Amino acid sequence: MDTQQKDLSYFRLRLQELLNTSFPEKANDKKFIEQRSSWAANAYEGAFNSGNTIAQCNEIANYILFENLYFSKFDTVFQVVCNEFDTIMADEELRPFALKMFPICAAVFSSYKLRDDFAFSYEFDLLYTEITGTITIWIQEHGLQ
Repeated sequence: MDTQQKDLSYFRLRLQELLNTSFPEKANDKKFIEQRSSWAANAYEGAFNSGNTIAQCNEIANYILFENLYFSKFDTVFQVVCNEFDTIMADEELRPFALKMFPICAAVFSSYKLRDDFAFSYEFDLLYTEITGTITIWIQEHGLQ
């Protein structure tokens, strides 16, 4: 396996892991995964050939690989489910329930201007409260099913 293919596989696997965990809505987007992985591998190789250190090459590649993937809508829903509803369901039910609630909560996110540092803003607290309310109402109407 040549170096470029090895690097591409490495970046593809790293991106796929993040998407599976925090961005399930993008986890099956093969074009996105291939494109980002290829860009990151090319950036790494270019940075290395330009004389950058390994740490600098990794930083450059990671910037490209994970651009706009620092704030996760799903992680936010999962955080709410774990923090606010963990007493009404078993631990192994939390992630599946969060996946179920993710599309239910999608409209709530549209009221906010999301950016990579959104989780550290005052608006995040408002979003968190709205998501909690949305899930509470859903549970009241549908039960835990």
